[in-house]
Amino acid sequence: MENIKQFFSAHDQFAKHSGIELLDVASGYAKVRMMIMDYHLNGVNIVHGGAIFTLADFAFAAASNSHGKVAVAINATISFMKATTAGILIAEAKEISLTSKFGNYIVNITDEENNLVAVYQGTAYRKKNELLK
Repeated sequence: MENIKQFFSAHDQFAKHSGIELLDVASGYAKVRMMIMDYHLNGVNIVHGGAIFTLADFAFAAASNSHGKVAVAINATISFMKATTAGILIAEAKEISLTSKFGNYIVNITDEENNLVAVYQGTAYRKKNELLK
């Protein structure tokens, strides 16, 4: 799994630009974090929904690609539960089903006190290509 972690840490430029750090990857699982900065805030001074979606989407990408096959999102939804303005957000992706062509994942986004901030659901199409070739 270390090679998957290194791959995403080195190659996902948008996550890097957004200040997202990949903490852990295992088969069908990933955990990432983002320290909230001023540039993550929207016009009403709460974390922008796009920043939360990006955090969740990166966790989803790492978890869905953890099997070594290229996996790309074909559907994703997010529900926001609680506004937040500062601190650290954690996104934890867990695989809920896997076939040769599709994987489904739930990503819980929490704050530092483990309050649920958002829930993301994603479906990945699993291509035949090997991720690390």
